[in-house]
Amino acid sequence: MAAFAHTCRMTAASPSTPLPTLFLSHGSPMIAVEPREAGLFMQSLGQHIDALHGRPRAIVAMSPHTATRTPFVLGAPAHQAIHDFGGFPEALYALRYDVPGDAVLSKDVAKRLQQAGIGATWTEQGGLDHGIWTPLMHLYPQADVPVVPVSLTPHASPQQVFETGRALASLRHEGVLVIGSGSLTHNLQRFFQRPSPAGAAEAPDCAEFRAWVQRTAEGGLWPELLDYRRLAPHAVAMHPTDEHWLPFYFAAGAASESDQPWPVATRLHGSVTHGHLAMDAYGFGAGAAQLAEA
Repeated sequence: MAAFAHTCRMTAASPSTPLPTLFLSHGSPMIAVEPREAGLFMQSLGQHIDALHGRPRAIVAMSPHTATRTPFVLGAPAHQAIHDFGGFPEALYALRYDVPGDAVLSKDVAKRLQQAGIGATWTEQGGLDHGIWTPLMHLYPQADVPVVPVSLTPHASPQQVFETGRALASLRHEGVLVIGSGSLTHNLQRFFQRPSPAGAAEAPDCAEFRAWVQRTAEGGLWPELLDYRRLAPHAVAMHPTDEHWLPFYFAAGAASESDQPWPVATRLHGSVTHGHLAMDAYGFGAGAAQLAEA
């Protein structure tokens, strides 16, 4: 395994083979120390991406925990893990995930967004919120892939976030892995008012919502997905506010093509913790189906 990992680190992603884009559910920050099924999946997913495409030259990531009124692109030369949470075990706060940034790519990302009519601002500030570093520490534990965070505008519509991703679609042809990190379901009020153990049986409304997302996404029913809040079963119960769901559309938009505006979607992983916190992961683009074997 060590030899395999070394080989992957030395092989850069080929621009001739477009990378799929990813939506990863990060759930609780505790995934960093208690990976469970979703974290273990991410560990194998990173190796699978490397084997199929080579190591990405950089990652562009969006998370709900870096939220701004208008989009910002973080262009610091290096990023440190931000422990933007409270009330967790000390072991979690001791973790670090310090990675290089990419100033050139970050300015290019800001320029592409601006050229698409999206009022993005480049900033020299840095840092990775837990929605970014907790998945990445499983995906690429060596912390050797530069990261460019793009902030989420939580008041934006799914269509607007999709268009933000679409403006960056050509990056996947340039060895850049685009990731939207959030949660397939995210109802913290239920989580705290009706706590249940991590291994609790899945709630029926969670199962129905997850099944609807898979059916519509893999069926290519993007108009329905963009109108999820009206059409999906139990949408408001699963997402009282939809900031944790919007990165799904960022990743999807980044896999669109000029001749294929709606991307191919594949559910790569499905699991649930605490009965209603869905940890599903999706891949977008023609090569996503190969990653389902991770």
